[in-house]
Amino acid sequence: MKDVLDDLKEVVVEKPVDVIIRQIKELLISGQLKPGDKLPPERKLSEKFGVGRTHVREAIQKLEFYGILKTKPQSGTYVAGIGISALEGLISDILKIDAYSFMSLVETRVLLETSAVALAAERRTEADIEKLELSLNNYLAKAKQGIKAVDEDLMFHLTIAEVSKNQVLKSLLLIIIPDIISNYSVFKVCDTITDKALNEHTLLFQQIKEGDAAGAQATMKEHLQGVMDFAKMIVQ
Repeated sequence: MKDVLDDLKEVVVEKPVDVIIRQIKELLISGQLKPGDKLPPERKLSEKFGVGRTHVREAIQKLEFYGILKTKPQSGTYVAGIGISALEGLISDILKIDAYSFMSLVETRVLLETSAVALAAERRTEADIEKLELSLNNYLAKAKQGIKAVDEDLMFHLTIAEVSKNQVLKSLLLIIIPDIISNYSVFKVCDTITDKALNEHTLLFQQIKEGDAAGAQATMKEHLQGVMDFAKMIVQ
């Protein structure tokens, strides 16, 4: 007899930061917030959302990284003129994805990320290396404890794209990577953090720092091979 527990799914509680981003997204999509509009002060947003200012600050920082918002010193936070369409990929409302769509997303990610990491190795600056190292350390701090570090993993890969200095590559990754990650749980991908993944993240950082474009490209391809193999398996 089939165990009824097999049909039950883990309850996922949405984080305050995600709720804030989702609400801002809705205002953008509806047109209530337009490019150039100024957001209310952090304190007022905190009061309105009923959460601490730390959550509001983190949400704003994420949206800034994705190019949705832009903070001007001594002025405030504004809706940027570009990148709003990328928000659809950031917080996808797609709850299910078929196998062939998943395969297409993964193939595209491999093509984009292997190009981005090679460019990053060629174009990195000292400031870029510092930013990338911070992103790597944020990932490792959680991953080494066996804690899922999906957000930190995403930020590390997007930082590589940013270091590539190719805005189109970064924008395309912004659209597809969040959709891939949001559907990992559907296919049971990356349920565990392996030493291989940890080592590959560290190696990618070192190769970019040293300007080893070919090595970084090979490492990125190997790093993504597991997901690619899984995608191929589920469409057979």
